[in-house]
Amino acid sequence: MFDDKAILVTGGTGSFGKLYIRTLLARYQPRRLVVYSRDELKQFEMQQVFSDPCMRYFIGDVRDGERLNQAMNGVDYVIHAAALKQVPAAEYNPMECIKTNIHGAENVIKAALANNVDQVIALSTDKAANPINLYGATKLASDKLFVAANNMAGGARTRFAAVRYGNVVGSRGSVVPFFAKLIADGADSLPITDPRMTRFWITLQEGVDFVLKNFQRMRGGEIFVPRIPSVHIADLAAAMAPQLATHVVGIRPGEKLHEIMCPADDSHLTLEFGDHFVIQPSIRFFGMDMDYRVNGLGEEGAPVAQGFEFNSGSNPHFLDIEGIRQFNLRAGMCVRV
Repeated sequence: MFDDKAILVTGGTGSFGKLYIRTLLARYQPRRLVVYSRDELKQFEMQQVFSDPCMRYFIGDVRDGERLNQAMNGVDYVIHAAALKQVPAAEYNPMECIKTNIHGAENVIKAALANNVDQVIALSTDKAANPINLYGATKLASDKLFVAANNMAGGARTRFAAVRYGNVVGSRGSVVPFFAKLIADGADSLPITDPRMTRFWITLQEGVDFVLKNFQRMRGGEIFVPRIPSVHIADLAAAMAPQLATHVVGIRPGEKLHEIMCPADDSHLTLEFGDHFVIQPSIRFFGMDMDYRVNGLGEEGAPVAQGFEFNSGSNPHFLDIEGIRQFNLRAGMCVRV
């Protein structure tokens, strides 16, 4: 579906953006691939790797609505991956997080509508479900904006959806490269926030593939959630460095013991498919009567039980230590002492 199409990725120089671009170039023949981001050095470095004739590089911030509007001229599909994502940084710099994650989302929506873009998928996070930190709260607000944007579209063709998933193994700023650096630097122990802590676990390629497939699935207004395994953080440390001790450092500001992707309060809106869940919109769209039980690929979903919650602590699918090792190997993170 992306052959001879124009695709724009906000935050395109990030971990997700680079692999998304690589995957699109390997599987399709797009007419134009636009990387939209604010860091000129990262764009320069990316151009040394991705120099296909269809590539375009736009310096710009999602806070700048006018620049976004220019960049989306003639674009068919948008992936909104730009965000401020570090939980502690958001707690200490709340207004900056709000400007990027909320006002930036609004600018993406307005630019997509102004340019009659076909489809927009925004990347969300498990932290947007029952948020306790500012990052999660801004991403919940962003999710609500992208869902409601289908109402703003009116008779226009543009449709919006969101994809919510958990910790990406090996992404910049995540725990795996952090542990890997400590191991490489000869640390004698690894810091654990809390031995009870659990997280959802997904490879970057799985995240990219899930987003790609959801362009075909989406009708507009859905929040897509993949069915992925959980890990205990203490088991992750044991998988990466079985000979090292661990020490407890306590939960950082805004962190949870367990993450949620489908809250119990949304169970009346949640549909279960074979390999994913869909949280349906809580609002009706004017002039649109959607049946989300059958998606664009013809896959059929069924309502979950009332009170159902997809929680990393109660997830029936946990990776053991060997499973984590194998999973990290697939993600290209094979550090072990």
